Amino acid sequence: MLVQVFESVLYADDLPAAEQFYRDVLGLEVITSSALVVSFRCAGSVLLIFNPALSSPPGRDIPSHGRSGAGHLAFRASEPELEEWKRRLISASVAIEAEVDWEQGGRSLYFRDPAGNSIEFAPLTLWGGGW
Repeated sequence: MLVQVFESVLYADDLPAAEQFYRDVLGLEVITSSALVVSFRCAGSVLLIFNPALSSPPGRDIPSHGRSGAGHLAFRASEPELEEWKRRLISASVAIEAEVDWEQGGRSLYFRDPAGNSIEFAPLTLWGGGW
């Protein structure tokens, strides 16, 4: 059986700001939006951004979850795409936090979403990628 990631989760206190950022800056398609969660279509998976204050009440059908501190998520990007993302982020006044040249080849671009989560555009060469 092939195991694939179906959902990834980040948390944000200000869901409208997160929705605007991921929709307008990163271009993700909004699936649903509520006070609890904003969900985005992301290629063959879903990105969920939960309000941490509402994601762990007792009595829910699903197990409680949450986090403290910033989360991390990486999107894959080729070198030409990375340059385009860098221009797009800068034009949207998103600060580039770091650029890392990897020993195995490729470069990553790091920035923060409005909730302070660390977001990365990463090359397919990481983790023995290119699959």
